[in-house]
Parts: sequence; C-alpha cells; structure tokens
Amino acid sequence: MDYSQLIKTEAKKLGFLSCGISKAEFLEDEAPRLERWLKDGKHGKMAYMENHFDKRLDPRLLVPDAKSIISLLLNYYNPLDQLDGAPKISKYAYGKDYHHVIKDKLKQLFQIINNEIGEVSGRVFVDSAPVMEKSWAVRSGLGWQGKNTNLISKKAGSFFFIAELIVDLELEYDTPVTDHCGTCTACIDACPTEALTPYHIDASKCISYLTIELKDQIPTAFKNKMDDWAFGCDVCQDVCPWNRFSKQHNEPLFSPNSEVINYTKKNWEEITQETFNIIFKNSAIKRTGFNGFKRNISFLKE
Repeated sequence: MDYSQLIKTEAKKLGFLSCGISKAEFLEDEAPRLERWLKDGKHGKMAYMENHFDKRLDPRLLVPDAKSIISLLLNYYNPLDQLDGAPKISKYAYGKDYHHVIKDKLKQLFQIINNEIGEVSGRVFVDSAPVMEKSWAVRSGLGWQGKNTNLISKKAGSFFFIAELIVDLELEYDTPVTDHCGTCTACIDACPTEALTPYHIDASKCISYLTIELKDQIPTAFKNKMDDWAFGCDVCQDVCPWNRFSKQHNEPLFSPNSEVINYTKKNWEEITQETFNIIFKNSAIKRTGFNGFKRNISFLKE
C-alpha cells in the first residue's frame, strides 16, 4: 500500500486543504538565517524564539526517531467583513480557536495512520512547539515562502493554518515548488508599519506582534500607523494577488462569531471583562487577555 497517498487521502477527508510530506532532517539553509534574525533582534520581545534553537532546526531532537514531517494546511478564509469603522480583527480569529480545531483533526489522522499502517510513533503540532512550520511546508511542496514571509499557494493563496505530524515512519517525500512572487512588492508597499523587506520581517514592527505578542505598552512610534487593527493584521495577505484564489472555508467551527462581525466601534470601545469572557471563551483572541485587548482599542482611539 502507498502509505503516503493513504495519508493524503485521509487528510482531505478530514477537511485539510492539502498535505505534503518531507524528510525529517537538519534545516541547513534556515540555520544561519534564523541565527541572524535572532541576533538582530527582529523577534522583538518574543524571548521564547531564542529557546530550543537546535530543536527548531532538527525535528529529530524534538521527536525521537523522526523520519517524516507530514505538513497540512487548513483553510480559514472568510469573505465576510466587520462593520465599517470597527477595530479590526484578523480573519483567522473570527471563529473557534484554531489550536483546538486543528489538534482534534490531527489526532484523528494520527489514529487513522495507526489503524491502517500499524504502530507509528510521533507527535502532532499546531503552533505549540519549536517547529519551523513554514520551512517544512515549503519542503513538502505546499507553497513558497513569499516576500511577506507567509506561505503562499498558487491554488489557494495564503489564508490557511499550517500544522504538522512528525512521525517515525519513512514515506515518499514531495519536492518544493518554485517562487511565484516575481517583481511584485504589493505586501511590502502596503505594510502600515514598514515591517517588511523582501522575504524578511521585522516582527518588532509587525501589527500582529504589537497587538498580540507584545505585553508592554505599544510604542508611541506606531501611533496612527495601526490601520485600525485591534487583533492581528491581514494587510499583507489582503493585498497579495494570489489571494484572489482564496475560497470560503468549509469548517463550521471557523464560522464567524456574530459579535465579531456585527459589533460597532462603540460596542468594542465599551466592552466589559464579563462580555469579553463570554464572546471569546473559545477564541484565539483570549490570548491577548481583556486588558491587552482594551489596550489595543485604546491605542487606536488616542
């Protein structure tokens, strides 16, 4: 039996957009780039990025006897927009927290692999460990890393999550695709905080970092540069020509929370801790906490 094809077929059945497989090995090309990025402080105050440097670059240190990285994409694109004038929330956070949704699917896929192939050891990953997910997705042929540093697919754009199954099973490996950014600089030109240069991001200037990862006050240097984003930012994806191929996701759990879509600017500015806890009980927006979310909205008002 072709185990690789079996895994890809079952991944599709579970709703994944696509699945690619690469060999678990040391990321030789990425090592100097990651080291330079960290040394230059481009990770801002995300101190955790400095941890487990070796494991980030070699999944065999993360998962004993790892042989294959199964990379998976799950579409979250939704054409619906919030009300005009409301503080903006990134599309990926419209519905249920993707960590839980994807982890459940990965566990199902892992169970299928064990049922159909035999005892396979490994781990599932969704943003939860030092895994260079975009690098593995590129090696697995799922797209190329664009000038905005996001993974981009010719067929589906970039509004998708990336997840991995790292297993001790040898499989048939896919090959990378070519870069199709060409001479386009739409993402770089549109970035409100000038966080992008071709194929590089200064995370300390990125609106997603400022509104989610940064726990301190947002520096005043970014006043009037936030483009009304209160949680995350989609600008570099919204302007990417490849996202004209994005299609509505088919995951019910990613359906937009009605408040996210229908709340007015006034609703958001007057939100209470109790309402925040109710609306975002199962949302990725919980990550900022109520105080962080209020900080972001206040910064946009000032």
